[in-house]
Formats: sequence, C-alpha cells, structure tokens
Amino acid sequence: MDSRFNRVDPPQTSALPIANAGYPLIYAVAFGTLIFALLEISSLAILGLIATFFITFFFRDPERFIPETAGAVVSPADGRVVQAELVEKNPFIDGPCLKIGIFMSIFNVHVNRIPYSGKIEETLYKPGKFFSANRDAASMHNEQQAIVLESEKGQKIGFVQIAGLIARRIICQIQPGDSVIRGARFGMICFGSRLDVYLPADTSLNVAKGDKVKAGQSIIGYLPQK
Repeated sequence: MDSRFNRVDPPQTSALPIANAGYPLIYAVAFGTLIFALLEISSLAILGLIATFFITFFFRDPERFIPETAGAVVSPADGRVVQAELVEKNPFIDGPCLKIGIFMSIFNVHVNRIPYSGKIEETLYKPGKFFSANRDAASMHNEQQAIVLESEKGQKIGFVQIAGLIARRIICQIQPGDSVIRGARFGMICFGSRLDVYLPADTSLNVAKGDKVKAGQSIIGYLPQK
C-alpha cells in the first residue's frame, strides 16, 4: 500500500507556529502580565505568565504531512477515539454509516483538518448545550458545526465540530461549494471539544475505541475505490 506523504498547506515559517485565532488572546494576556509586572504585583504577574505560556501552547499549529494512500480518510482532529461503530441513522448523511468520535482534551492540538478531498455540499450550525465532549450526549445536544462533503466518486462524508464543557468558540473557515483537499486546515475548536466523523457503511475502519489519532496524519478508514 502506498505510504507516501505530502504537505498540502504552505510550509510554516515560524519555529513555534501558532493558529491565527490564538494571537489576540495571547497578546491580551501577555499585555496584562506586563502591566502586573510593571506594577510589581508579583502574584498576578506570575499567574499571567503561566496563562500566557498555556494559551500559546494550546494554540500551537504544527505542520503535518498527509498520507497519499488511495481512499484513505484521515483524522480531522488530534485526540482519543471515544466511539467507533456502525450507527443506523444520523442527521447528516442518509442511511447506516460508521461513526467515529474523537475527543480533544485541552492538551491536544485543536486545529482541525479536512478528512478527505472533495466538494463541500453543505454546512449546518446548531446551537446547543455544553456537555463534556467525551460523553455520547455531546453528539446530540452540544453546540456544533456540521460539514457534509462529497468525494469525486459521489461518496458522502459528514464531520462535525462539537463544543465541549469548556469550549465556547467553534471556528469553521469553509463554505458550501468549496473544493477541499485531504489534510488541509479548515478551522478549530477552543479549549476542549469533540469531532465526529460519519463515513459510508462500506468504509474499512482503521481505528478502535481508545486509539490516539493526529489530525491529517492518522488514517481512520479507507473508502472503497471501485
């Protein structure tokens, strides 16, 4: 099986690449830390410094090299697989499908990537609650942004950004009609969250519950190529 890898986004120019969404928050906390330091409020300055380092760490955006294997569906998120099973129905694509749920803790990279090349058919936003994202109830009740993609062979894939207990911001940078490439960045969810993927029922599953995956790099399944 082909094991070549490719870079689909422009190469990073920084030794510590940061997602653009993180800069305003990093600058704001760093500025507050500087003020506390100038006022010699050492306890708050130390807390601010710790917060600055943590937020910088959270918004890191490392480069990924994407597998070129035919039919490979890559994970759209870093994290741990909390669900990998056949479901009879779902709100995004017709009929039975494989559902893969990936939980992102606050320590994971939170930049999301396209699982498969194709054209964006629709995007669906749903407001909701903020259950802990490692619970199955999060898939049904939490705030979420769903994307439905159609491959060049007509296969439908749904992937859903789901806010978690702490997360309050979902960023999605794609629109219906966009042509997208497997492994390209498309958004992120801030501070702990979940991403569900819905694949055709005849997909060959390549992960199991408990597995750890990386966005754009780990192959979670293989679509039939007939």
